[in-house]
Amino acid sequence: MFARLNAMQIESLASNGLCGCDDKIKIALASIHYYEEPCISGKNGSGTVFFSNCNLKCIYCQNYEISSLGKGKEITTKHLAEIFLNQQERQVNNINLVTPTMYAKQILEALKIAKANGLNIPVIYNTNGYENIETLKELEGYIDIYLPDLKYYSNELSKKYSNVNNYFEIATKAIKEMIRQVGKPVFSNEGIIQKGVIIRHLVLPNHIQNSKHILKWIKENIDENIYVSVMAQYFPTYKAKENKSINRKLNKKEYKEIEDYLYTLNLKNGYIQELGEHEEEYVPNFDLSE
Repeated sequence: MFARLNAMQIESLASNGLCGCDDKIKIALASIHYYEEPCISGKNGSGTVFFSNCNLKCIYCQNYEISSLGKGKEITTKHLAEIFLNQQERQVNNINLVTPTMYAKQILEALKIAKANGLNIPVIYNTNGYENIETLKELEGYIDIYLPDLKYYSNELSKKYSNVNNYFEIATKAIKEMIRQVGKPVFSNEGIIQKGVIIRHLVLPNHIQNSKHILKWIKENIDENIYVSVMAQYFPTYKAKENKSINRKLNKKEYKEIEDYLYTLNLKNGYIQELGEHEEEYVPNFDLSE
């Protein structure tokens, strides 16, 4: 059954490569986050670790300070493992790896260290969906919950707004691999997710058809038990302010159209975020704290 969320409940990353990374881990913030989906944050919050840099270059990224501008500090694999254990000591529901793609191998090593030293809460891989299948396979057994975006249906949009090709093809294959690994969602008695996949989709202004294509694909290609999180929190920031197609928030008409379409599809499980007014206030302060 779909639940309605308010704006605060989803916030919702050798030589340097296109993503801006080298072989060192770089993070911008480790914190307790209370505004993810209710089954992730619950009352105790989600133990987020925000990684710097990104393999996408989204012109509207809320976290552009760290994803595109690279704000953050370098840490060792051992230090990252210590952060995971410190988060667990704070009684959070899970370890939430935000934009982890570029550091997957280092994160895997840190998880091995942390688990050997008592880490036993679920680990969330919170990703933009543009993932390599072979890398995901290496993570099998160490990730309990996958939280992928599914942003674009057309290559035109992925190239225009995130500067990548074949996004839909790559992301949908990755999502199927994630589901193969962790299976159907499992929840605690308190309703906190312990295992499974939640597919997120951010609705963009002037691109309602893109959202409809995405939701229809999920309905027709993924098991009916899948959880879907439809986000209406978009606001123009970074380079999107200068792009006429997406330099505004969603309007009520667009929101209602997506809401109606979502219920027409009869997807069983998930969340739809309410249309808010002050989404900018919920972007984290990337103060490099931990």
